[in-house]
Amino acid sequence: MKEFATQIYNAVKAGRLAEPFNAAMVKRACPGWAEKTYNVFLSKHAVGNGATTELFVRVSLGLYRLKNSN
Repeated sequence: MKEFATQIYNAVKAGRLAEPFNAAMVKRACPGWAEKTYNVFLSKHAVGNGATTELFVRVSLGLYRLKNSN
């Protein structure tokens, strides 16, 4: 999954994925992953999840931004 996180980060930095983003936007910017991955990965790795790496900040229901973006 590190590769998927890297693809999301690179898509944001390259301007292919605007923040805040949702699962459908990530799917368009980073194709080729299992459908379930798009629907679970963002929330699983959001700040406050307490169990896994925190990579994203939830800005509203279903919308995220990179944790260290400004």
